[in-house]
Amino acid sequence: MKIQPRQARLSLRAFINALLIGILVMVMPSAALFAASPNPKPGITVQTSPASQSTQQGQTVGYVVSVTSTGGFTGPVGLTVGGLPAGSSAAFSPASVTLAPGGTSTATMTIATASTTPASTNTLTITASSGKTSGSVTAGLTVNSRTSGSLSVAATPASVTVPPSATAAYTLALTRTNITGPVALSVLGGLPTGATATFSPNPVTGGSATLQITTTAGSKDGTYNLVLGASAPDAAGKVQSAYTNAQLVLDSTVKQFTLSGSLPGLLAPGSSVALDLQISNPTTKPLSLSNISVSLAGVSRTADAVRLNLPCSVADYIVTQYSGPYPLSVPRGGSSLAGLGLASPSWPRIGMLDTGRNQDGCKGATLQLQYSGSGQGN
Repeated sequence: MKIQPRQARLSLRAFINALLIGILVMVMPSAALFAASPNPKPGITVQTSPASQSTQQGQTVGYVVSVTSTGGFTGPVGLTVGGLPAGSSAAFSPASVTLAPGGTSTATMTIATASTTPASTNTLTITASSGKTSGSVTAGLTVNSRTSGSLSVAATPASVTVPPSATAAYTLALTRTNITGPVALSVLGGLPTGATATFSPNPVTGGSATLQITTTAGSKDGTYNLVLGASAPDAAGKVQSAYTNAQLVLDSTVKQFTLSGSLPGLLAPGSSVALDLQISNPTTKPLSLSNISVSLAGVSRTADAVRLNLPCSVADYIVTQYSGPYPLSVPRGGSSLAGLGLASPSWPRIGMLDTGRNQDGCKGATLQLQYSGSGQGN
């Protein structure tokens, strides 16, 4: 008699079922095992370079924003930014970009801060959007307090020797940081009795100016230490000052050289002429000049211009100073700039400005020029 336990019958049935399932899997097409992948959703990604910027209050910084199409997105995309600090503004150039499928377009984002923008660290969110499709990226912006400016001034030459009643000339060089406006110049002390100081120009908007110290016959021999000052407000509104010294030596025994010149022709608005200065050297030795300068003392109009009340003044003209090398070695008896081998582009120039107003009063006018310089015998 054979005994077949129920447990054994169940195990055999389970084995057969598993075998049948395995055979079906082997013969089924592979495509039936997996569902088809859905198409990717159109989208936009955004990147920025650099990732972070640092600036000072009142200044401007820029970022490059790159916008890329994903999932076949196509069409125009607008750009915006959030998280700006107070008092600042943003501008995109261009304001929107157009994407082709899989393409990338770029725009420049410019952030302008104000002097009132608080010093802070900010996280900006740059968003590119088109309808319901959008993408964004963050960028850092650090705003620092404005740095105070600085100012320095130096005089060349350091010392000038002339006889009383002569004029000494110095060139002032300015170095400025965070100071863009005009700088006021002054002589704070040390002038001989009766002497006067003239700066050209004053205030000065560039990096240099000329100082002329005109003495009188009553100015006494001696060494005078001039204290020169310069002052101007910086970008933060704080007044910055600078000081330097220059020496003036008055010596009655010094034989003074002279400078002279004349305009080679008439001036018209917008034109200029070069001056071939004549330099006299009354000494018996060569003269070494360390500075020469020309200034416009006045304008004499013609009788007709005066009768018709047609205006003309020194404001209608401009003087460009000698730009050649120093020292200038002038032989005994004297020479001209041309005689010293100096090319005319380095000579002083007198020009007439084209102001746009009526300048008929300057027709035929005579200019009064003043010349000064400094140097010593070799």
